[in-house]
Amino acid sequence: MSSTVGQVIRCKAAVAWEAGKPLVIEEVEVAPPQAMEVRLKILFTSLCHTDVYFWEAKGQAPLFPRIFGHEAGGIVESVGEGVTDLQPGDHVLPVFTGECGDCRHCKSEESNMCDLLRINTDRGVMLNDGKTRFSIKGQPIYHFVGTSTFSEYTVVHVGCLAKINPTAPLDKVCVLSCGISTGLGATLNVAKPTKGSTVAIFGLGAVGLAAAEGARIAGAARIIGVDLNSKRFEEAKKFGCTEFVNPKDHDKPVQEVLAEMTNGGVDRSVECTGSINAMISAFECVHDGWGVAVLVGVPNKDDAFKTHPMNVLNERTLKGTFFGNYKPRSDLPSVVEKYMNKELELEKFITHEVPFSEINKAFEYMLRGESLRCIIRMEA
Repeated sequence: MSSTVGQVIRCKAAVAWEAGKPLVIEEVEVAPPQAMEVRLKILFTSLCHTDVYFWEAKGQAPLFPRIFGHEAGGIVESVGEGVTDLQPGDHVLPVFTGECGDCRHCKSEESNMCDLLRINTDRGVMLNDGKTRFSIKGQPIYHFVGTSTFSEYTVVHVGCLAKINPTAPLDKVCVLSCGISTGLGATLNVAKPTKGSTVAIFGLGAVGLAAAEGARIAGAARIIGVDLNSKRFEEAKKFGCTEFVNPKDHDKPVQEVLAEMTNGGVDRSVECTGSINAMISAFECVHDGWGVAVLVGVPNKDDAFKTHPMNVLNERTLKGTFFGNYKPRSDLPSVVEKYMNKELELEKFITHEVPFSEINKAFEYMLRGESLRCIIRMEA
């Protein structure tokens, strides 16, 4: 790898030229890392719903041409000035949010919302100089959430890279750099169910199933999956779900159904849909006196959360979480170790695998609702 240090690297990347159109494999130039940046070789990446959402560009200002991708595993190729805690050859997971280590959030044990590096979906350039590190024949190609992993090489701020155990298989642990950690941490770090408790999970996509996996690891006795798609129920049993409710099967609000099933309400609920109605139901279905509801899903910009204040006064707690309250650099290495120690199962989240040349298939699988996670192998 050392022969490329300080040089522009030419490699393949999957470029989104316009919203909703198939990605095109192009030869791109990847500039060397600047101060506090790292250039890495991506070995495996996976598709997350967030990539699809911004590729479709239905709800936000479109920014194209762009290289998407933010769940991945790679190896450091070279480091920029000032980078001391990573060196070429290190195995890393790039993350869409970061940990600068210096701001009030990073210094707080309670927060992971770094002032400098928290997610910014509108920014398509690097913080250091406001420019891109990708180009095609002089034309800048924009970055996505600071990671852009749909490229054989990418440049990432050092604060957005978690250095992990080099023996961990990157084709498995790459899924920990976004959705799986978000759901897992929402349960383990924020809801914190006790052994023998009852947990409701709203939304059984990849993030919701990771939240269920967290409840399973925590020793919850009942894990109730709530989803409008009953086809998801069978799959969810692998992740610890013991019972299921489809709100469409009932003529009363799902929070009332859950309260009847659980003698007054569940101990913990985790909402992973982004639907405002699911958020309200997730809060109102927890037991008074001790119930905790955690919101994970991202709502529409005009949504408003409405509930009667008595629901709060009766000692129900409503919490939100971002990336499962994990600090990327400090905490992700230990999540990888959970997998290595066989506490956490990742294989069951990986439903498909495609070579990089067929990356558009990953989008098709997700749009058809067939995949949880599709691994994209960068090397043919």
